[in-house]
Amino acid sequence: MNKKSKFRNLLSSQEFIVFIILILLYVGFSVLNPQFARYKTLVTMFDYACFYMLMAFGVGLTLITGGVDLSIGTGLVAYAAIGGTVIRSFEMPVIVGMLVTLLVAVIFGFINGVLVGAMNLPPFLATLCTSMIARGVGSLATNNYATPWPMASQPGGWFHNIFKIQTEAGTLIPIGFIWVIVLMIVMRYVLNSTRFGRYVISIGSNKEATMLSGVNVKYYHVMVYVVCGLFVGAAALAYAAATPTIQPGQGAGMEMDAIGGAIVGGGISFRRIRNNSWDFYWNLCHPGAESWFAVYWSECELATDYYRPCTAGRCID
Repeated sequence: MNKKSKFRNLLSSQEFIVFIILILLYVGFSVLNPQFARYKTLVTMFDYACFYMLMAFGVGLTLITGGVDLSIGTGLVAYAAIGGTVIRSFEMPVIVGMLVTLLVAVIFGFINGVLVGAMNLPPFLATLCTSMIARGVGSLATNNYATPWPMASQPGGWFHNIFKIQTEAGTLIPIGFIWVIVLMIVMRYVLNSTRFGRYVISIGSNKEATMLSGVNVKYYHVMVYVVCGLFVGAAALAYAAATPTIQPGQGAGMEMDAIGGAIVGGGISFRRIRNNSWDFYWNLCHPGAESWFAVYWSECELATDYYRPCTAGRCID
């Protein structure tokens, strides 16, 4: 593939189109309202978009396997409220509240994984039920009272600096958005270059063929939801850092924004590098569709064992 063809493929890729649309939207809103183009407004957008992006990373993994996690929105608020209650009501250090937030999120992710990956329940119904459970647990833990985390100027407010810092000149730097960029690079590597990522993709492409190839499908399927829970826990911390007060029982609908972000920006690229430079994109809008690279072909190995793109029964080297 020559440079001209690569450039043409880049211009027609879903990621590039989404990027251009975002730029056009920002320019359009800036023209309609000059206040929108201010640096402070941009920092605020990054601050509030951080937890949506983190949720999108987590739910994107579930979409790849052909499932979904509808508990992330309600769970996000519930986990943050529980962590804030530990800090306020039990007078625990902020680091303890942060760890509790992550732990509760991982526990709910594990429950979702067992229900979907081990018990083979429909992910839509299973995660919808756990979202209601998370809402109830969050309301009980906080007694239905709003739960504020320490402000930046209060003792323990140092955790805000993880997501946004202020220089001596008063300039705000959205550290959370930088973390998102780093995690995006890491997740791209995990999906493209690790056994875990390869098996996750294979489960979504053809779960039965993956199981017949000797992969512990239940284990990896459960771990997908555990990792999703971990991302939601991190998103809960970002939400607590951006929101002065957390009201338990809220968050319904936020999961759809995260799912939309995972799908619209979800052309996940898988690169096979061996005597060629072949790129192709799998659209997350069809997470359950059977992909041609994960089934047996006349002359090809299974995708869980080795990446080998095929077409018309012939392997491409």
